[in-house]
Amino acid sequence: MGTLHIILNIVLILASAALVVSVLMQKTKSSGLGSAFGSDTASFNTARNKAVSKEAKLQKITLILGIVIAVLTIAMMFVK
Repeated sequence: MGTLHIILNIVLILASAALVVSVLMQKTKSSGLGSAFGSDTASFNTARNKAVSKEAKLQKITLILGIVIAVLTIAMMFVK
């Protein structure tokens, strides 16, 4: 096993763990079964804009980490 292969493995493991954390930190898009019956009681407060920007950052991080994982996986196929 080459040194580059070991480094790629470590980076892939770290990126995968970061992806799991970023996905778990995001809020769900729906309220589950209750939203199907129209009982969505979302409260609008002044911190909503801050929460929206945090969600946007988490979505961007999730997308970037997904791309990084895909590129690392493809790179590991070519490294021997």
